[in-house]
Amino acid sequence: MKPLVHPDIEDVPLEVILHALADPIRVALFYEIVYQEGPKNCTMLVNVLDHPIPKSTLSQHMRILREAGLVRGERHGTQMHNTSRYDEVDARYPGLLLAIITAHSVQIEAKKKSMDAIEVF
Repeated sequence: MKPLVHPDIEDVPLEVILHALADPIRVALFYEIVYQEGPKNCTMLVNVLDHPIPKSTLSQHMRILREAGLVRGERHGTQMHNTSRYDEVDARYPGLLLAIITAHSVQIEAKKKSMDAIEVF
């Protein structure tokens, strides 16, 4: 197996982080990793945004998050355990991740409300 890339956060440009979190699935994955207790293995993340993600696609999304310095992955047998590097990124780019995660939360809540309104009819 190839070694996992975990860049030093000082070497990660802002554009790489913004690109990684520009995809709705990746920002949802990062949100789940940040706000859940303990490491998240990939099988816990296959149903984000209320639809299943193929394992190969999930692997690609996690690689992008990892290479952007947003998560740390550790192999445990056949499973990959992912933890957030939120504090490291926040120290380098204060407030950036909070703003992105807050915007994601607002967007998800708005979507839920619109879906609830549709179900009423």
